[in-house]
Amino acid sequence: MLNPRHECWAITDHAAGNQRQALALAERMDMPVRHLVLEPRAPWSWFAPRLLPGSDRALPLAQRVAFAPPWPRLAIGCGRSAALFTRMLRELSGGRCHTVQILDPRIDPAHWDTVIAPRHDGLTGPNVLNPLGSLNGVDDDWLADGRESCPQFDELPQPRSGVLIGGPRRGIAIDSGYAGRLAERLRARWQHEGGSLLVLASRRTPDAVMDTLRTALDGIPGLRWAGPDDGRNPYPGVLGWADRLVVTPDSVNMLSEACAVGCPVETLVDATLPAKLERFHRSLHQAGLLHALGDPVPASQPPLRETADIAAQLRKRLAASAPGHDDHQPRR
Repeated sequence: MLNPRHECWAITDHAAGNQRQALALAERMDMPVRHLVLEPRAPWSWFAPRLLPGSDRALPLAQRVAFAPPWPRLAIGCGRSAALFTRMLRELSGGRCHTVQILDPRIDPAHWDTVIAPRHDGLTGPNVLNPLGSLNGVDDDWLADGRESCPQFDELPQPRSGVLIGGPRRGIAIDSGYAGRLAERLRARWQHEGGSLLVLASRRTPDAVMDTLRTALDGIPGLRWAGPDDGRNPYPGVLGWADRLVVTPDSVNMLSEACAVGCPVETLVDATLPAKLERFHRSLHQAGLLHALGDPVPASQPPLRETADIAAQLRKRLAASAPGHDDHQPRR
């Protein structure tokens, strides 16, 4: 019978980006993984991951049953809500659960055993690991599975350009105007060299953006996918078959996953980016992993795959904190 104390808990909210990061790392840890989707109630949700009186009652009863002993050996959280529970686990387990928080928790990282924050966050500390981008599960096997799931893309004319569309966020307008300018660049290149365009919306993409792209790119071979009404999500297949990827500049997760493929990655930035996101873009450009749309690009580029390395570092930290290890002292 499985000993729950040998488990890894991946703790997230419902955000797909948070779930992908936590699960990508958890699944590399060579441990049974249990995914807990936990959403604290107000007022605890307002202040997470800061502890308020009665934090043990932050969860609704149905979720409280899942967040209960026996506690796991490892807990990996992603997102501000999850940070409340990974922080609590350190105390609840008496230091026997190694607590990991992905993304800057916005309070002292010493409240966790390990914090994983991308370099552009500017967070440092003896227990902080700093990948360039976000963690993800994109590797050769994942891409092969993607190609197998969408064999019809092999028949599309090359070069096949995957076009990943995000959505507006503070300081970035991904709107019909931006979509029109992007489509103009994509059509001009297609008229010059042919090929096909596989255009995918995300959950954050406004309907008006996809409507603009459908109209402006009409007649170009490929795919336009805006949601379940267009069939199942072909995202893994698009990344698997793409000869290059064009990604809107708003999403660290989308850019990181695109850069993990190993094909050229381009973006259209036509306005000033927020400072933190601009630092991320600059780091990718300096590493030769991201190119301005229309600039010369290499035929291929090394993939940005950091999850396996972060997992290897975490396994070492986990071994060093194991009960009975000479250096292990439960922290309060």
